[in-house]
Formats: sequence, C-alpha cells, structure tokens
Amino acid sequence: MPPRRGHGGPPMEKAKDFKGTVRKLVRYMTKYRLAVIFVGIFAAGSTVFNIAGPKVLSKATTEIYTGLVSKLSGGDGINFGRIGEIILTVMVMYLICSVLGFAQGWIMSGISQKMTYNMRKEISEKIHRIPMKYYESNTYGEVLSRVTNDVDTLGMSLNQSITQLITSVTTLIGVLIMMLSISPLMTLIAIVILPISATLVMIVVKKSQKYFKQQQEYLGHVNGQVEEVYGGHLVVKAFNREEKAVEEFSRDNKVLCRSAMMSQFLSGLMQPIMMFVGNLGYVAVAVTGAWLAVNGRISVGDIQAFIQYVRQFTQPITQLAQVSNMLQSMAAAAERVFEFLEESEEPVTGDNPMDPADIRGDVEFRNVNFGYDPDKTIIHDFSAKVKAGQTVAIVGPTGAGKTTMVKLLMRFYDVNGGSIFVDGHDVRDFDRSGLREAFGMVLQDTWLFNGTIMENIRYGRLDATDEEVIEAAKAAHVDRFIRTLPGGYNMELNEEASNVSQGQKQLLTIARAILADNKILILDEATSSVDTRTEIRIQKAMNNLMKGRTSFVIAHRLSTIRDADLILVMKDGDIIEQGTHNELLEKQGFYASLYNSQFASA
Repeated sequence: MPPRRGHGGPPMEKAKDFKGTVRKLVRYMTKYRLAVIFVGIFAAGSTVFNIAGPKVLSKATTEIYTGLVSKLSGGDGINFGRIGEIILTVMVMYLICSVLGFAQGWIMSGISQKMTYNMRKEISEKIHRIPMKYYESNTYGEVLSRVTNDVDTLGMSLNQSITQLITSVTTLIGVLIMMLSISPLMTLIAIVILPISATLVMIVVKKSQKYFKQQQEYLGHVNGQVEEVYGGHLVVKAFNREEKAVEEFSRDNKVLCRSAMMSQFLSGLMQPIMMFVGNLGYVAVAVTGAWLAVNGRISVGDIQAFIQYVRQFTQPITQLAQVSNMLQSMAAAAERVFEFLEESEEPVTGDNPMDPADIRGDVEFRNVNFGYDPDKTIIHDFSAKVKAGQTVAIVGPTGAGKTTMVKLLMRFYDVNGGSIFVDGHDVRDFDRSGLREAFGMVLQDTWLFNGTIMENIRYGRLDATDEEVIEAAKAAHVDRFIRTLPGGYNMELNEEASNVSQGQKQLLTIARAILADNKILILDEATSSVDTRTEIRIQKAMNNLMKGRTSFVIAHRLSTIRDADLILVMKDGDIIEQGTHNELLEKQGFYASLYNSQFASA
C-alpha cells in the first residue's frame, strides 16, 4: 500500500467528550433557532392532542358501559348521540395532531438539509484555509470521509432524533399528568419502572458510546485506504503488494466490522429491555386497576385510558433509548466534523497587504531558516538575491531543500526564521492569494482535472480565448499531439487523467503555465517526464517564455540549466556554491562534481 504523504506531522486529535460535542452542535444550531422553536411547538402540540385522545375516548367507554348496565336494569340504554359527539371530538383532535406532525416533519427536514448544506460549504471553504502541512500529514480519504460520511450521518441522525426527542419528553410529561389525574396510586406503581429503565439505558449507552466513536473513526481509515490503493494501484501492482494492501485493509475493516456490530448490538438491546420492564409495569397496573374498579374508586373507562397511558408512558422511554442510538452516531460524526472545522488556519492576509499588480520580480532570501517540524531544521541559513528578469537555477542532491524553497516563496509555508522579499516587501505582507497570482508554476507532479483539454489549459487564465489557448499549446509543442486525439481540444480527460501519458500531462501543464503569463515562473523538474528531443524543443520554448521574467528552475539534468543567469547549489539546506555554469565549473567544486558525474559514462 502506498505510504502516507507528508513530513511526519501530528495525527488528527482524538474526538472530544460527548457533552462537549453536543454543546457545539447546539451552538451551531442557534442560527436555526426560530425554525427549531416552531418544530418544538408543532411537535409538542401534536403530542398533546395525541395524549388527550385516550382520556376523551375513555368517556365513550364509560358511556357504553353505563348504558349497557342501564339497559340491563330496564333504563334508557346507550346514549349514541353523546358517543357520536365524543368520537367527532377525537377525530378532530387526531386530525390537528396529524397536521402539526406533518408541519414539524417538513420544517425539521429543511433544517437538517440546510445544516448539512452549510457544513459542507464551511468544510469546502475550510479546505482552502488549512495549512499545507495538514494535507501532507493526513490521507485524502480521511478528509473526504468527513465531508461525505460524517456530514450525511449527522444530517440523517439530526432529522430523526430532534423531533423524536421533543415528542418523547412531551409525551412523558403529558402522560404523567393524565395518569395522576386518573389515579395517583396506579401512577406511583407505573413510575417505579422509571429508575429501573433509566439505569439499564445508562449502562447500555455508556458501553456502546466507545464503539460508535470507533466505528466513525475506522470508517475514515477504511475510506482512506481505499482511496490510496485505488489512486496508487499501479504502484501496488508493480511491487506485488496486493496481498499486503488487502491485509492492511482487512485489519481495519475487521475493527470497523466489530465496532459496528457491537454498537448496533448494544443499542439494539434497549428495545427488548424496555419492553420487558414495561410489561412488568403493565401487569402491576392492570391488577391494581381491577381492584380499584371493584371497589368503585375509578370507572371502567378510566382503567382503559390508564392502561393506554401505561403503554404510552413506557413508549417514550423506549423511544429515548432508540434516540440515544442515533444521538451517539450523530455525536461521533459531529466530533469529527467539528474537529476538522476547528483545525488551525493559515493567515490569509498580512498586516499591510501589498498590491501584487506592480510586482517586477526582484526576489531576496535573507537568512531563511525553516523545518516542517520545528525541532528538525532542514533549511539552516539560506540567503540569495535575484534580480528581476534573471533565470535562477537551483540544483543539488535529493533532499537538499530545493522544492522547499519554492514552497516558502509562494507561502505554502512560512519561514521559521529570516525573511523572503519580493520587490523589497516581505512576502508575509502580501495576501496569499494575491501573491500567488504573480507566480506561474509547473511541478514534477502534474495536476489535471476531469474535463476537456481546452478547459485544463485555460485553467491558467480563465478569461483566455480559444485562440490564446491554442497558441499556448503550440508554444509548449503539444498542439500536434492534441489534434491526433479523438475530439482534439474537446477530448475529455478522465478523473485521474490516465487516458494520456505522463509526458503528455507534463506538456499540458507547461501549456497552462505559458497561458498564465505570470511575472515570476517556477519550474520544478518541468521536463522530467518528456523525452530528450521534446525536452530540447520545450527548453527553447521556455527560454522564450522566461525572457523578461524572473524564473526559478529546479533541475536534476544539469545540461538544461547551463544558460541560467545564476545557479544556486544547495546541500543539506544551505547554499554552498553560486555563480554561472562556467564559473562553477572552473571552481572544480561540488557543482562540477555533480555535472561531470552525469557524463561519466560518456
């Protein structure tokens, strides 16, 4: 399995406590407080009518019982008119209950969807504000899991649990009041089951919460592994690591399976436990009610209503137990979402932001000190001056810090010590986005998105015409190749751009940089994936492109940078030599040794 990208940055922190996450979620929902209030009112209203129904119906039961007794005694019998009035009243109550239930369901669905929409939007915006080191120390699949799985889980659980919570609490209170109005003695018997139920629920919730957390965590791990193996499947196959990749996936998948199974099993225990306790209370109430009715202390209708209320009394407790299942899933997902949203951000603007429109291209590195890990410095004391329009080549062995200097120049990272100046202004005084508008960049790792070739090249300058895109492609010597493809410039590149070769992708990114026409160019091994003949042609195009622009060229093929105005030779994070190609050869130092080693076989 391909290794994780990065420089050994800190892993994501573990999720915070359950109560803290709930408080954050409540604060997040305050923007929807008016809608939530209406949901609460409608949910409580529908529950009140539902609670009052059995009490009203009990009058009809009593009326029928009294009428039958009266009929047997030679009286008038059953008053069907009165029963009709009671039934009509109950129908109206249940109709209002249904309308209120429909309204609260509609509003709550809107709240949950708007909330998940805003969360995805905030995560999308957050992605652009998080420092680069975050992505270099965490897998892409882990981040994607938070945007997709966790937000979806949060939205679904929220939609189902909030209304259920309101109706359950309202039902519990309302039914208790109605039961007390019928018989305090039977109510006392019914209440005895509450501490038993609450104790059992708390035990199950406490044991299952850790499994819900583990389930969400390993769901992210599994997604990350799938993304990595799929993205690097050629590497996996090339090194015969299919078995190892499957083994690692199986290990995390087993943990996910076990945590999901345990969380669902433990939460599923709540229903049968509550049913068992509720039935015990039901039997006790039925026996007591029969004894009170025989003694004439309550009516038959009241017994019927009370038995219904006992059922309703245990039902919200059962529902609360079920809601706890959803709340735990919601809390586990919310913890991961809030954890991402609370990641530290890089400052976007400086104290005195400079206008990048007037940049000429003078660049100075002054005593730059940097390390991805503050305890492990890789750039010790880097100093260099580059005049506008100069072509500067940065060479050195792998790991010398060449690409790191480019990242510092574009403020993907900020220096730990020293300063970098552009036209005499510290780069930290520029807006990050504004500073980067002055740079054109071609990296070793090509990046093309799912879209047409025309759209991919135009990404360098979105307002460019088709003719300008084609001219840039010709300058990069890619026009002829494009026209041989089915669809030409309108050919769709797939998601991984695997329907063109690596060298062709490199040429397309070079065309994009040519189209962008920036004042400062950065070419990090820009021709590493093209053949020698094409490289010569590209080099000529680049020489024309670099005229009048400050250019930084990172190259391992030293033959490509012989015409550079200045060559900086780096080793272990420091500049050990600098000068033109001929000057450095005459010194017979490290550069001369590197250069001659490339032609040793010849």
